[in-house]
Amino acid sequence: MRQQQIGRPVEVLLVEDNPGDARLTEIALQAGRICNRLHLVTDGEEAMAFLRRQGPHADAPRPDIILLDLNLPKKDGREVLAEIDADAGLRQIPVVVLTTSRRDADLLRTFDLGAKFHIVKPVDIEQLIGAIRFVDGYWSGIVEPPGD
Repeated sequence: MRQQQIGRPVEVLLVEDNPGDARLTEIALQAGRICNRLHLVTDGEEAMAFLRRQGPHADAPRPDIILLDLNLPKKDGREVLAEIDADAGLRQIPVVVLTTSRRDADLLRTFDLGAKFHIVKPVDIEQLIGAIRFVDGYWSGIVEPPGD
């Protein structure tokens, strides 16, 4: 999630309804110096509007990565994942599920729907920074910007 080699900032979409968790994630991203531009939406319907560039999100950038909570109002994270997975244009955006859920069924379902990672939200900021850095290390090693 570092600034991409092509000179544009990395766009991170955070889908999180809890203001405390959103702020904690923002702090972890800043502390890890791995995020260039963070966009926050607070429910699943708004996430899909952002991704489809609809309504107030008509000028939204295409995210390079999505950090998605599962338990969201209006449309939950599982439904968002299913819609992303069903859309060939969105399916290529890596999705990291950040959730408090430790249920095996949630883990398996998120992977079935195309999530790259399922991270249980730690309560400790250092653990969250470590998890974000792990995702960054993995993501930076496998994702390359499109060639000329």
